[in-house]
Amino acid sequence: MRPEQLRLALVVGMLLSAGLLITNPIDPQMNTEVIFDDEAMIRIKDQSIEGVSYQLVLRFQHDDGDQITSNLTRVQELMQLENEFIDGTNPDTAWQEKTFTVQRMVTPFSAWSDAFDSRNRSLENATQWANVLQPELEDGWCGSGANIEEKAAFEASLLMLPEGTNFGIACPAFAGASATQPPVANEILWIIYAGSDDEDSDWDSLRLWADRTSKNTDYEITAVGVNMMYGKAKAIAEEDLQFVVISSFFVLGAMLTIGLRDWQSAGATLCGVGLVIGAEFGILSALGFEFSIIDGIALPIIMGVAVDGAFWYSRSSRNREEVRSMLFIAMITTVAAVSLAIFSPIRAQRSLGLVMAIGIVLDWVVTRYVLEDFFISRREKRNGSAFQDQELTQFSAEWVWPVALIVLASIAVISPPGVNVLEVEQFLPPDDPALDIMDDLQSKYILASSTTAWIVVDVDGSNEADFQALQGLQTQLGQHPSVITLETGVLQTPVVVGISQLENASTIDEAANQTLDSSVFGDMRLQQNDVTVGVSIAVLIDGENSIAAMQFAEDAEDLLEQNGFTGVVGGDLPTGGRAAEIFEQSRVTQILSAGAAIFVVAMFVMRTPLPAARIAIGAIAIGAAVDGLASSFGGRGVNTALAVLLGMGFAADYLAHASADHTPTKLDMSARWWAALSSASVFILRAMTTFPPSKNSGQLLSLSILLSVILATCLAFTHRPTNH
Repeated sequence: MRPEQLRLALVVGMLLSAGLLITNPIDPQMNTEVIFDDEAMIRIKDQSIEGVSYQLVLRFQHDDGDQITSNLTRVQELMQLENEFIDGTNPDTAWQEKTFTVQRMVTPFSAWSDAFDSRNRSLENATQWANVLQPELEDGWCGSGANIEEKAAFEASLLMLPEGTNFGIACPAFAGASATQPPVANEILWIIYAGSDDEDSDWDSLRLWADRTSKNTDYEITAVGVNMMYGKAKAIAEEDLQFVVISSFFVLGAMLTIGLRDWQSAGATLCGVGLVIGAEFGILSALGFEFSIIDGIALPIIMGVAVDGAFWYSRSSRNREEVRSMLFIAMITTVAAVSLAIFSPIRAQRSLGLVMAIGIVLDWVVTRYVLEDFFISRREKRNGSAFQDQELTQFSAEWVWPVALIVLASIAVISPPGVNVLEVEQFLPPDDPALDIMDDLQSKYILASSTTAWIVVDVDGSNEADFQALQGLQTQLGQHPSVITLETGVLQTPVVVGISQLENASTIDEAANQTLDSSVFGDMRLQQNDVTVGVSIAVLIDGENSIAAMQFAEDAEDLLEQNGFTGVVGGDLPTGGRAAEIFEQSRVTQILSAGAAIFVVAMFVMRTPLPAARIAIGAIAIGAAVDGLASSFGGRGVNTALAVLLGMGFAADYLAHASADHTPTKLDMSARWWAALSSASVFILRAMTTFPPSKNSGQLLSLSILLSVILATCLAFTHRPTNH
């Protein structure tokens, strides 16, 4: 195939690939599922009897800030609001959004209503509290004589009313409480279980409902909780991404036009970048690739890498074959470093690593097979076939290379140790009001201050022995010191929700069919083809202690084994803590492995060990320094690992340019630094964003580009002058 035919075929193919975005638009996700693989949650998602659902939380306060639960009129108003939310009879308060469906709603008042109904008392029709509180239930809803509905009402009160509440009839055993009085609180929570075919629906629509309903009622309603925080983080990231991509095209256009002194070459480079991004995302989307909003970090990186070829073909005095060789070595060593992330146990790293690796390869393909002839023709038109270049012999100094390596190593050595656990707070700006709201919730609500650890147990729903063994396991889990315990003054009840022990039930299916163990968590059975094959056990543990969460997960796994069960343990904090622990244990190995990979591919292409070793050693030094600097920019963590690997990739890229055994020249230096500054300009834009992972990566990548080009310049100055 002739070059022009190949060029046309590539352009048409990439345009068609980009066109796939029309029929397969990208809907990036932002939740824990796209950050790390939680085997327990995957099982629950696939096999839950209630289907896939996501927990959303609404917080209610009256406009005057006064009591809600002890005011019967307000209780009944909110019960009416519950009905209007579901049945849509009032357009001012109805749920009208189609982005997700409400599968189930749990509120304290609906649980109270069921508890009173079980005693033939109607909360909806009561005119005063005495109508439902008399005759007196001495032990309330937390006593040994409480029925199933009353126990559910007690649970709902504990979880959805703030700490310090006088629980009244919910539990007279509490100090100051009485069975003749209703609970007394000035705010409550609703828990909404949302279902959607889309793993990351627009949860922000619930916030819009809350704002609309707040205006139309006497209540201040706020959408809160972890999923809402992820939804807000996604909105921030999308806004930042739009700003960065648009701004990057303008900034790159300006840098290319000034640096290349040729607006046509600058325009061709930008068109090539757009072609690469469109083709890659179109193909991946058509193949069903699940994008996360974190993958958007790859876009400016792909744009920054694309400018290398433009400057080396257009500004250096090297011939076509020399530039081809340099760019191929740079591409393959960069991909070797970044591709290591594809084998990471952390899903977010795998996803972003894959997107970056594909983008970098496509950058090289477009530069080599589509734009190369154009760049060279434009250079010859400006400069003619002969180039006047100048060797920088006066700067030759072999000592600068080892000194630069020592400085980079020093940065790594003096950096503080430690790794951040990946939590939702890391995806929001530190001054975001949502963080203050979450802190307030965590200080008031057990549900907010704790986190759920999930234990998935493989059982036979019709096996009596499994039922009895499961009861023993649940009891043992409740004795763990990390488990949240509800204190009633008389009883201590650990929050372990699985399958209840009922007198007239001998199997898991019999117990679950008679009653839900929890109004909040629902049916805990896992089924395949309508056959119970497992049970999910929800355990509330301290949400502020990741070390304790990891220890609980290890102890729970031991208990599974001791009781003869197979299963998995998961949950956001235990899994996030383990991911951080894995990263801490492997980060040095990852840097060394990336260096080894760079050496292997460089040696394979260059066939000489010394230049390949220099590239690998320099890349390792850059990786170690960037890893050290990460501790000063938001903290070292899972989300900084890709910046480290990409920094090593940049180092390999620039060191590959400088590894050729000849004296540095003025045009070479110009091409190197203009390429670096153009790439850095994109990362500086990213450092100006609000989304923390984007901001941190922008800072680290800007520094890694600067360090890499300085190190490459030092390597170039080790070459001895040419003898004339």
